[in-house]
Formats: sequence, structure tokens, C-alpha cells
Amino acid sequence: MTCGAPLDVRDKVSDSGWREAPRLRDMTEFRFSASTCQVEGELVPVAEIALAPQDGVYFEHHILLWKDESVPLSSMQTNGPRRTLGGMPHIVTVANGPGRIAFSRDAPGELVVLPLHPTMEIDVREHAFLLASHSIQYSFIRIKGLANMLHGGNGMFMDRFVTAQYPGLLLLHGNGNVLERTLRPGEKIMVEPGGFLYKDSSVTMNTVQMPLKTGMFGRHSLYLAEMVGPGRVGIQSMYHHHGSGE
Repeated sequence: MTCGAPLDVRDKVSDSGWREAPRLRDMTEFRFSASTCQVEGELVPVAEIALAPQDGVYFEHHILLWKDESVPLSSMQTNGPRRTLGGMPHIVTVANGPGRIAFSRDAPGELVVLPLHPTMEIDVREHAFLLASHSIQYSFIRIKGLANMLHGGNGMFMDRFVTAQYPGLLLLHGNGNVLERTLRPGEKIMVEPGGFLYKDSSVTMNTVQMPLKTGMFGRHSLYLAEMVGPGRVGIQSMYHHHGSGE
């Protein structure tokens, strides 16, 4: 896998330690395995991939924009009913080369590229992953305790991507702007769950309820996701604000 300017980590860093996450800019072209990917547009970006014969990618089926007629599609084995109960599409689609295929989510934001080296593991919030290369193993988990904010009691589901002995490439779509921060061992930050985008598996995610008084007899609770390092945490600046679960 080769990486170009969009993956340069020398981006500007804020005083609090947040930096622009590795992203793909308009008309950037890069290579993974024997295939290439080019990003088109900035407001609602498109990832166009030229798949080599031995390569493939998988994705949630509704983000497919177009493909060559010759590119075959198949479905990945997942626990479909469980995904559906979590508000996630129950079909994960696989495309194999050779041929061209393009993807886009129907929302403004930016694409983030995360090269995964062997034995890496990344957790991604639901409905955020755009595509992953065939060498990356896929599963999903449910984070209990965040049910007060998401899906009316089912909790937050996360897609989990793991590499074994081969590297892979993961593309995400973040709403608004995407920022990343690397936490030191034991370092904690509190994130509004709607703003959470991805994290290294080494980062622990806990639910914290913060009671707030709204008057002499009134009481309100604020639920936040506590992130504990070490590892990277990615956030998105545009998200749906979730209620307190009252």
C-alpha cells in the first residue's frame, strides 16, 4: 500500500491536541494493493476505485453510486437480523475486480482514509464506514449504556475492522469536519456520543451520566462517552444531538 499527501501527519494541531484527521482531498489519487482510488468533489465527496483482478472491497449497499457492468457483486455473511434491530443495514455488499466502482454517502462532509497495518483494530460508529479492502476482517459490536441516546433503547452499534497478516485500507465518511486526537495511557476525554466517529481498539469507551439541576426541584441528565487512552479518537463536527433519555 502506498500513501500520499492526504495521509501526511504534519497537519496543524490545536492547543488542545486535536488535528485534522487523514483525509482525501479533491482529485487525490492513491494506490492500495494493486488497485487505485481517486476522490472527486469536496462537499459530498465520491471515492472512485479501479479494482485490480485480485482485489475487492466491501460496503453498505446503499452507498454504491455507480459501477462498471463487469464488476460482480455479492453479499457478505453477517448477523442480518441483529444489524437490523440496531438500525443498521442488514446487507454488507462485496465488489470484486477487475473494473471501476464509485461510492458516496448522501451527506456533506469529508472522506477519511485509515491505512491499517497488520494486527490493527479500529472501531467505527454505525453508518460511518464507506468501504474497506478485502484483507480487513469485519464484525460489529453493541455498546450498552448509550441506549438513552440512540435507537430508543438498543444502544450504540460500532463496526469493527481488524487486520491479520496483511495490511488494508479503510475509508470513512465524517459529517462536517473530522478531527483526531491521540490519548496518552490513562488520559481521558468526554465526547458527545453523536460526535464520536472512530477509535483505536486500545481506547476504552464508557458511558458517564452527569446529573444537572435545572431549578429547585428540576433535574436533568447529560450522557457523555468517556474515552480512556492510549490510542486515537476521531470526532465529527456535524451530528444529530441526542436527547437525555428522559
